[in-house]
Amino acid sequence: MSVRMPRFLPTIFLAASVPWLVRGTFGASLFTRDRHGVELTDAGRQLLADAGPLLASTHAVRRRVSAAASGKRRLMVGFRAGIAVTPAARAFEDRHPDVVVDVQRIEGDDQAAMLLDGRIDVGYVRLPIDEAGLRVTPLYTEPRVAVLPAGHRFAGKAEVTEADLAGEPLVWHGDPSTQPTERPLPNAGYPVRGVDETLEHVAAGRGISFLARSASVFYSHPDVVYVPIRDLAPDQVCLAVAASQTSPVVDDFVTAAQSTAEITAECGNYEMWQLGGDAVTRHA
Repeated sequence: MSVRMPRFLPTIFLAASVPWLVRGTFGASLFTRDRHGVELTDAGRQLLADAGPLLASTHAVRRRVSAAASGKRRLMVGFRAGIAVTPAARAFEDRHPDVVVDVQRIEGDDQAAMLLDGRIDVGYVRLPIDEAGLRVTPLYTEPRVAVLPAGHRFAGKAEVTEADLAGEPLVWHGDPSTQPTERPLPNAGYPVRGVDETLEHVAAGRGISFLARSASVFYSHPDVVYVPIRDLAPDQVCLAVAASQTSPVVDDFVTAAQSTAEITAECGNYEMWQLGGDAVTRHA
């Protein structure tokens, strides 16, 4: 016996032309219409806020069911730049030698979407993140560093403060309100996506930026220097999964990630790497 699951109808797009359908489905009017056009009601705005994560969760379930039906045992782990997945993967594979841990780099503007639509099963993310439809578990914090052009007047300093950089144009990768400074810096006007673009703009002298300390270990550029700036709020690294995710395999990876969080944090510690090439391995 087979059961055919009905598809969710995107009634929000039909509401303007078929208002009786919307009221019948949701028990409330989602739109108001007058000679000036159509506007969302409070109920409509709530549906708009909830529909995205719900639809994405449906797609994620379909992907997981398809993978299970094909007999594949694969866990896709997303990670932000500067975060090492290997410590958790090794701990996880000790318990699940039959599961292949695959990895995919993610950026800040798609980390929530990729979890919700099933492209990744679990993600090492950096705050801020839209937590709607997700379970987010804090792992560790990272100090931030200032990213400066090699010829900058502070490039040779052992450390700078936020006050030192007041007024500098900032190359930033997100909403200006997410800047870690107490007093926002002027926007340099170059929205970036990821570490690589940030380094290119800074190297070209278009502004400065801030990154988590691990950037100084994993990314180098001949025209960029990293200088510690310890009076900024640290970068928060978390582990996130879709709230609809119920796989015991994913739960086991979360446990492995939590148990190895200290090692993962040290992978981005430049002082640890200065002790020798295998310092992090010995620490593990």
